[in-house]
Amino acid sequence: MESAAAEDLRYPIGKLKFEDKIGYAERERLIGEIAEMPARLRDAVDGLSDARLDTPYRDGGWTVRQVVHHLADSHLNADIRIRLMLTENNPTVKPYDQALWAKLHDALTAPIEPSLNVVSGVQERLALLLRSLEAADFERTCYHPENGVMTLDHMVAIYAWHGRHHVAHINSLARRMGWK
Repeated sequence: MESAAAEDLRYPIGKLKFEDKIGYAERERLIGEIAEMPARLRDAVDGLSDARLDTPYRDGGWTVRQVVHHLADSHLNADIRIRLMLTENNPTVKPYDQALWAKLHDALTAPIEPSLNVVSGVQERLALLLRSLEAADFERTCYHPENGVMTLDHMVAIYAWHGRHHVAHINSLARRMGWK
């Protein structure tokens, strides 16, 4: 059984809670989080040495470097999934093994700046796209083989939470280690 402390390190902001319907104000708040995440991520990693980037955020967890590269990978996939949802009727989106992607050579060793740039560009474009949509567009769906049918509102909630979740991993590690 996992201890409460280990659970907190794994989910520093808690697990995603999603309501089936999101109102306009909540949707705007979530899109704002998507738009703001790149700056929060940059602040979290600002000034970290390679040794600190290669520190896991918890025992058995990814390193800060892997988390940054994972955010780029994940949010690129989110952008593609959302664009498919807006241009196709209930498309099937492809899952991927994020743990294996995090073990690829670049995720383990590459400088983080390219992934920070990817996150910035993708999040900016995604926020612009999401803000251009009509309320009915957020009811569009995709089929995820592991998660079933998902609405665009659900995807927005997931990726807003996902960015906060991983930035919190980095910030909580920095606090615990006395880096900032």
